[in-house]
Amino acid sequence: MDKDLKEHIAYLLCVNIQDIQPVSGGDISEAYLLETETERFFCKINRGENGYELFKAEKLGLQAIAQSKTISVPNILLCEPLEKGGFLVMDYIEAKRPSETDFELLGHQLAALHHHTTQNKFGFSTDNYIGNLEQSNSNHLEWADFFVQERLAPQLQLAKVAGKLNNNEIPTKSKLLQNCKNLFPNTKPSLVHGDLWSGNYLIATNGTPYLIDPAVYFGHHEVDLAMTQLFGGFDASFYNAYQEHFAPIGNKKERTDIYQLYYLLVHLNLFGSSYKASVTEILQRYF
Repeated sequence: MDKDLKEHIAYLLCVNIQDIQPVSGGDISEAYLLETETERFFCKINRGENGYELFKAEKLGLQAIAQSKTISVPNILLCEPLEKGGFLVMDYIEAKRPSETDFELLGHQLAALHHHTTQNKFGFSTDNYIGNLEQSNSNHLEWADFFVQERLAPQLQLAKVAGKLNNNEIPTKSKLLQNCKNLFPNTKPSLVHGDLWSGNYLIATNGTPYLIDPAVYFGHHEVDLAMTQLFGGFDASFYNAYQEHFAPIGNKKERTDIYQLYYLLVHLNLFGSSYKASVTEILQRYF
């Protein structure tokens, strides 16, 4: 972080920043711990063309989760543009390694978030991002329509244009829609985190679960569960606690695979061909 930006943030926060330490903050943005004599802040900087837009979307997503009053998120203090990109400052959450009890509380609180419904359509008030890829949230009355039109189809098209999937590897939109309608339930729109892997939650030292880096929208609650299971899964106590709040629905294994297909396509488009085999295997199995 350069001196001018440090001084600008200190001025906006009305504090004296005494120490700045780089911290792990994901693949997309620089991240820093800012320390004053009595306070600690977390700052992310992205100097990409859409850096400020990314942070505005993150702020809106965190605010939507906060407004549900179901699970904690860090308090946003600043979201500001730079000459190129932008920066985000929020409360710093001191995290610990989760215990079984912590995972149990995370499961209960995520279920409460998923029971939070304030609209009868699938989508969100604005588009946002998954990673640094645009994520369209146009509203649909039917869940299968939303998931095909706003999730699978755009990522498949992106992969096709980039030469990561061939045309003959991509099912038609009508085939996607037909098979998803057969497997997806008639469900109410739930507020979902949208990108819930192990790097996007924290357990504070006092045991409070926090969600971070959301890609929120109103969708089927199982999409968050599918993402948690994609790269190893959470502790069993998390799933046991969560399942106390939702009755099981048939075809869950098939839906989990299809919901994971979206995240695998995102990874294919962001990180390359190592994800192609997983993508094509699910496409061939279901479409």
